[in-house]
Amino acid sequence: MLPYIDIPFQYVAAILGASSDELKLITSFLLSYPLAGVLKRIPDSKPALKNLFIIGVSAFYLVGLFDLWGGVWTLAHLYKDLLCHGLGLSSVWDTYLSTSYLANFEMNLECLLNFAGYVLFFPSLFAGPAFDYVDYESWVETTMFEVPAGTNPAKLPPTRKKRKIPRSGTPATWKAVAGIAWILAFLKLSGMYNPELVVGDQYMTRLKYYGVWALTEGSCILSGLGYKGIDPTTGKVSWDRLQNVSPWGVESAQNTRAYLGGWNINTNNWLRNYMYLRVTPRGKKPGFRASMATFTTSAFWHGFYPGYYLTFVLASFVQTVAKNCRRYFRPFFLDPKTTQPKPTKIYYDVASWLVTQTAFCFVTAPFVLLSLPASFLVWARVYFYGAVGTALATAFFSSPAKGLLIQKLKARVPAPDLKRVNSNDSIQHHEPVLGLPGEPQKDLEELVGEVRAEVELRKRKGSLGKGAIGGVGKKG
Repeated sequence: MLPYIDIPFQYVAAILGASSDELKLITSFLLSYPLAGVLKRIPDSKPALKNLFIIGVSAFYLVGLFDLWGGVWTLAHLYKDLLCHGLGLSSVWDTYLSTSYLANFEMNLECLLNFAGYVLFFPSLFAGPAFDYVDYESWVETTMFEVPAGTNPAKLPPTRKKRKIPRSGTPATWKAVAGIAWILAFLKLSGMYNPELVVGDQYMTRLKYYGVWALTEGSCILSGLGYKGIDPTTGKVSWDRLQNVSPWGVESAQNTRAYLGGWNINTNNWLRNYMYLRVTPRGKKPGFRASMATFTTSAFWHGFYPGYYLTFVLASFVQTVAKNCRRYFRPFFLDPKTTQPKPTKIYYDVASWLVTQTAFCFVTAPFVLLSLPASFLVWARVYFYGAVGTALATAFFSSPAKGLLIQKLKARVPAPDLKRVNSNDSIQHHEPVLGLPGEPQKDLEELVGEVRAEVELRKRKGSLGKGAIGGVGKKG
């Protein structure tokens, strides 16, 4: 930590009643805006300089602000190993002993520098948003900003001098304003609604996350990494490549998939692309193993607090209940011929929104409280309404009542049309959201089937082995 840098933060923290580390974190988010402006002004032809600038700023954050020498030591040893062993050389000096290795060394050094810049990208260092290395590489090499063929030259987004990155000050400013507004709202409301209040004798909000993610997304936009392309016809630039949360999508969600789909968006994309789809053998559909690998990765990513696991497990069952409600109740509020909403659908929309929001208020409490005693205490003080409601709904859809609903639906909608009514609900519905299994019951059935198949296989192998031994004995 830099000498005396902690003094002003401790002073302000004592006045506001906050911790100095929280103030440092918010300061780093705000400081990333002018620094991202400087980063964008580094010439496009000097990607190495951009990487070094990013590494230097992140080093200041990690060591100068937070004194995280342990993390720096780990990174230093990691890159030493990559540099020495990843190049197939015993030491860096060996590269200078043979000119045939020199070009390869420079190329690998550039890749390592790019990777270091990617890992330490300061606008998203502490809170995200997550993004792929290929996006970072196309950003630092400015290939991301190549104009699509056929774009109207008069509609090209404005840039400065010879820079390829379009101007992004306005959308970044709006994100900063939104982030600060969410943070201020959080500071105001957290005094009235906080974890201590929930476990006390008398009820944390999502606003903190909205604020942090908006601030970090804004600095990513200012650096140019939030660029998602332009409309060839209108020339309108999209800056939502790194959008990590949709506050309106979360707060207005009428079902669990919409709720979870608007939360931590880039993490969800990472889990889907790099876990759920990658662990599935080629030519096969993702199943129990893919869901379990994704769920485990998501859980370990968050940490080992039991509150996380309470939230994840219960949320997966809530998601299944919500899917069944949408599949077997929603069609009653649609015209059976046109599938358009009937006038009564407003009641379904309001009820589904209310149930979704109240259910997730219950489900996410352990995610904030972390410990089992505090989580169960809070759940007990609201009479376990979320767990009880989920259990009753699960029992309902496992009873003959589900068959009766299906009969009534088929009576008013022919089978092919019923399939069309529910087609939107089945698209990618088996895929996990934030690591939560999309079809936990189906995954469990698949697991049971795999275990039975394995037991039968072992039995057959055992009987074959005994037969072979018996045959040898008779022959001898």
